[in-house]
Amino acid sequence: MSQQATDLTHRLIPSPAGRIHLVEQGTGPLVLLVHGFPETWYSWRHQLPVLAAAGYRAVAIDVRGYGRSSRPAEVDAYRMPELVADSAAVVHALGEQSAVIVGHDWGATIAANSALLRPEVFRAVGLLSVPYTPRGGPRPSEVFARLRSAADEEFYVSYFQQPGRAEGEIEPDVRGWLAGFYAALSADTMSAPGAGPDPHFVSRGGTLRDRFPVGALPGWLSEHDLDVYAGEFERTGLTGALNRYRNLDRDWADLADFDGAAISQPSLFLGGALDASTTWLADAIAAFPVTLPGLVSSHLLEGCGHWIQQERAALTGRLLVEWLAGLPV
Repeated sequence: MSQQATDLTHRLIPSPAGRIHLVEQGTGPLVLLVHGFPETWYSWRHQLPVLAAAGYRAVAIDVRGYGRSSRPAEVDAYRMPELVADSAAVVHALGEQSAVIVGHDWGATIAANSALLRPEVFRAVGLLSVPYTPRGGPRPSEVFARLRSAADEEFYVSYFQQPGRAEGEIEPDVRGWLAGFYAALSADTMSAPGAGPDPHFVSRGGTLRDRFPVGALPGWLSEHDLDVYAGEFERTGLTGALNRYRNLDRDWADLADFDGAAISQPSLFLGGALDASTTWLADAIAAFPVTLPGLVSSHLLEGCGHWIQQERAALTGRLLVEWLAGLPV
């Protein structure tokens, strides 16, 4: 086992979810790292030692519903204010009053809303892959229901929103499904031979897996890495993770008082130039001068897909450290 691995400290701490599992490395100002779907704390394995070496207390959590954190049974336990409460609870349970929060994918949305709802706790926010889009507009389920391809295929978010439907596709072969999903959104495999049509849509009567590339794993994902992810989801199932998608309308109602709200804390955005999250949400990125007036640094990484802190691990670590070094203490 490497020295870096042995330096990691695993903890279970109380939170509104019941418990949150986290992995910690280093001492100094607290940096809270929040993963997305379908991942765990392990997605930050490359950045934990880099942040620790730079003089930070780096803490990567398992979001409620994932890994060794609690998995409440109620679907509405995964609404955004509950996840924000978990973020704040972690900071206080670690004996800190404030922290920088950094998130990827759904974790970016959790990080943004943590900064928005609890500015006294989160003094800066880093967003990876998914740009900040303020609450507003029609009810989300209505928006996603209208997102269909020319062939009238269903958008993946609508597919995930129906309890049990995606689980029925994924859980008979968790490892194979994860391998395909990771590959479908990775720069080096998203257009590989055998790749199907756009993996963000589902054909009528089909599954999302029908669109995944067949063959080699993406370069950032070793067989061991895949075993780690698959082992967690084979143990926990996918319902807790998928319940995030099933609360979008609840979030829309819960956050009504923050309609159009900007995040004023110092912020960072990192995205992959080949990631649909950045191409589809290009207008949100263009609106950053209004929505993220404290933006310090923004980078679109050429040739990079969705899994940015794993596809471009060293560069992500360097950009994070550079941004953190410039923040007021």
